[in-house]
Amino acid sequence: MKFGKRLKQQIEETFPTWRDQFLCYKELKKLIKLISSAPPMAAEPTKYGKAKAEFVYMLNNEINKFNVFFMEQEEDFIICHKELQQRIKTVMDKWSSNGSRTEYTDEMAEIRNDIVDFHGEMVLLENYSNINFTGLAKILKKYDKRTGGLLRLPFIQKVLKQPFFTIDLVSKLVKECGNIIDEVLFPIEEDKEETKEQKGAIMVATEPVKGIFRNTVVALLTVEEIRRVSSTKDHFSLPPLNLPHSHLIHSFQLNSPIPIL
Repeated sequence: MKFGKRLKQQIEETFPTWRDQFLCYKELKKLIKLISSAPPMAAEPTKYGKAKAEFVYMLNNEINKFNVFFMEQEEDFIICHKELQQRIKTVMDKWSSNGSRTEYTDEMAEIRNDIVDFHGEMVLLENYSNINFTGLAKILKKYDKRTGGLLRLPFIQKVLKQPFFTIDLVSKLVKECGNIIDEVLFPIEEDKEETKEQKGAIMVATEPVKGIFRNTVVALLTVEEIRRVSSTKDHFSLPPLNLPHSHLIHSFQLNSPIPIL
């Protein structure tokens, strides 16, 4: 499947509320076709120059769009992470003093669902960054190939320094959230012999968790495939994807009646 169609499918299946925040791949392809069909020495050089300028302008606008959206999400995640930590502390303090076991279990169950949703949303943002970078690399390669231009190198060098590509903070939050899942979702007093696969099956069987978790799995597997079969593989390509919590993903695939891809 071509990247444009795969991108559209990915957005519809996993990021419908983020639809307008992704690369305008189809529009950029149309501009490339217009530029390549009107070479510089043609009778309408002005038309060629305007199309080329519009392509560059749109690329810059897209990068700015990614940055604004990514930083807004990142800021929300920082706040949410702190709030979840405070909620856990409050419940644990209450339990350690005079709270009932039933009350503790009910409140922690609600927090567990919120933590798993939050973890999934952050993984989706990481993949939002990956998908848009891949799209930029592909559209720039197509531009250079079809027009004989040399935009790809300077634009990719620019992208590597952009906030939307710098996911270190989000990755750190994902890791910390994963640790919280291990500690809160499956506390120490549970059977230590329980396997990761069994825990994963429990997670995906919890209906409130399933929606966001499914979207995360679909996003991860689609990006993994895009990277694996990409025709854009070179020193600008993203490395192969190592799927986090692969045992949970495997359990979801086994338990879900809905095909992942």
